[in-house]
Amino acid sequence: MVSNSNILILGYGRIGKLLAHKLYGLHAQIYISARAHEDFAWIEAFGYSGVKYDEIESYLDKFDAVFNTVPALLLDEARLKKIRQGCVIIDLASKPGGIDFIAAKNLGRNVIWALSLPGKYAPVSAGQILTKTVKIIMEEEIARRTETAEKEED
Repeated sequence: MVSNSNILILGYGRIGKLLAHKLYGLHAQIYISARAHEDFAWIEAFGYSGVKYDEIESYLDKFDAVFNTVPALLLDEARLKKIRQGCVIIDLASKPGGIDFIAAKNLGRNVIWALSLPGKYAPVSAGQILTKTVKIIMEEEIARRTETAEKEED
């Protein structure tokens, strides 16, 4: 049951933000670990709890589920040992993922390896979203360059 579960989301990029929003809507207690200082302001504004990467060890035994969205090793053997038995760990990051799967298996942790899930199971939707995102980025870059050129002419 998601309601009232303590859930950690590693990473506050596109997937982390959407996942946090959806799980929060199901009344989960959301903790998010992020890198950027700016992210922590948004995390707090949305009612989530922020956890710095270098502080997650002290929180790992509190969670019912951990979602990783960062494509870098964050859950190594030492951190996996601190995660309580029965916690579900789901890796949604792009390859190589962020979990030491061999250590997780040896420790008997419940890990679901769903690397690059959107591209594998919803490639059309993922492609459409990617196309839309690239278009927006390109439009913003063109607008920025136009603005810069106009300022230089003045």
